Amino acid sequence: MPDLVVDGGDKLCVQLLIELRAHVRAAGPGAVIHLIATDPAAPVDLPAWCHLTGHTYLGPVEGAERPTYALRVAEAAKETQDSKPWHAT
Repeated sequence: MPDLVVDGGDKLCVQLLIELRAHVRAAGPGAVIHLIATDPAAPVDLPAWCHLTGHTYLGPVEGAERPTYALRVAEAAKETQDSKPWHAT
């Protein structure tokens, strides 16, 4: 059971990751977040972003009605730039 579900709808991954950062901060360390994302790049971009920031990518959520991916918020994650989620601060 996730601590938070973020519905990214049909947004592109860059916008999703910018919004996801705020949710990650609010949820806090150890929280499990499910991200609903229809962008075909999500299964590649989300694990890569998790690797960059230190969050744990838990993979696709089985049985979800729409494409959904899970991550666990890290205690000591690396921050990224506000408008460029692929660039460390």
